[in-house]
Amino acid sequence: MQSYFFETWHTAAYTTVGLFWMALWAFGFGYLISSMIQVFVTRERMKKSMGEAGPASVGLGTVFGFLSSSCSFAALATSRSLFAKGAGLIPSLAFLLASTNLVIELGIVIAVFLSWQFVVGEYAGGVLLILLMWLLVRLTYPTRLVEQARKKARQEEGKIGDEKIPDWRKLIQSTEGWRMVAKRYVMEWRMVWKDVLIGFTVAGIIAAFVPRSFFEALFVGSGSQNPAFWEVLLQAVVGPVAAFFTFIGSMGNIPLAAVLYSNGVSFAGVMAFIFSDLVVFPVLRIQAKYYGWKMALYILGIFLAVLIATAILLHYGFAAIGALPDSANAQSVTDRQFFGVDYTLFLNLAFLALSAFFLVWKTKAAGFDTSLPDKLSEQVLVWLSVVALAWLVVGLALPLFGLAGG
Repeated sequence: MQSYFFETWHTAAYTTVGLFWMALWAFGFGYLISSMIQVFVTRERMKKSMGEAGPASVGLGTVFGFLSSSCSFAALATSRSLFAKGAGLIPSLAFLLASTNLVIELGIVIAVFLSWQFVVGEYAGGVLLILLMWLLVRLTYPTRLVEQARKKARQEEGKIGDEKIPDWRKLIQSTEGWRMVAKRYVMEWRMVWKDVLIGFTVAGIIAAFVPRSFFEALFVGSGSQNPAFWEVLLQAVVGPVAAFFTFIGSMGNIPLAAVLYSNGVSFAGVMAFIFSDLVVFPVLRIQAKYYGWKMALYILGIFLAVLIATAILLHYGFAAIGALPDSANAQSVTDRQFFGVDYTLFLNLAFLALSAFFLVWKTKAAGFDTSLPDKLSEQVLVWLSVVALAWLVVGLALPLFGLAGG
């Protein structure tokens, strides 16, 4: 029993590091985009291009999202930047949904872990999510809450105000402009590193320790060839609940979605789980920090409603054309080979070098902030992060002491 525990501990730690390695470059790319938007894009320009919830603004937000990162944390930071600069709520949310559902690299990961039906479902579903969100927000638009959220978002943006920013064409060619980008880039990482570390650690623990029978019991009707409508609906509801407690970002929940897929969870249940990267607790917490808890819960409610509806529409749409996937060939997340000489390696090395350069530049210019947070919740997260880091270090080192296989 003791040997099994140590072996599983090592597997959990290795899986955590592997999942993060897969998503690292997407984090860096997203935060770079976010930092550049915060520094170079003026509020007036964003108001002009994305200030209204019309087709052009929503389409522009969707295109921006498609060109951005697949990492939900990075997308959150960028959407906050757009919203704080004056973009409308619906275009900002369209950007957020597009950047976590319509990006190319996410489709590649889905194809590796799942099947072509999920790739098609991801992109078709991403469009459906945006259209349904647009409709639902228009029907429930909370004017006063939006105004309060924008004010808080601008406070979170810090001291960089449009009145102090010169023409972006000049700024983008100046050393000072890129120094400001470096500062913002480091600040974005500093804000979310705790959630990232804890979230990925939890993902590895669940992937290694939680038996597949648990997921089968959680998703009622899994394994059935022809589940009833109420079972499909229930699985589409349980998907976001499972995601809420299991993972942290759009890239990393794909391997866990493969676990559900291999256990016979319906197409609707798996797609709902995949779409749920924006309704997990760490994301909710960051949304609350950006906009306040009321606005964060409103966005959570909107996203939950549209993702459940989208998952069900996709399930029965694929069923109507006889294209529902077969789960026989799904691959376990713990059997995945995370490391190799591929595009992920070179992209990660590039963004690690960029991050190191920005950190050194920022530290030389403004020093390194080592102060502890004042809020109790932040202090708790710091200590949980320390525990998570210790778990990972010891878990990875177990083979050195002969307690686990290498």
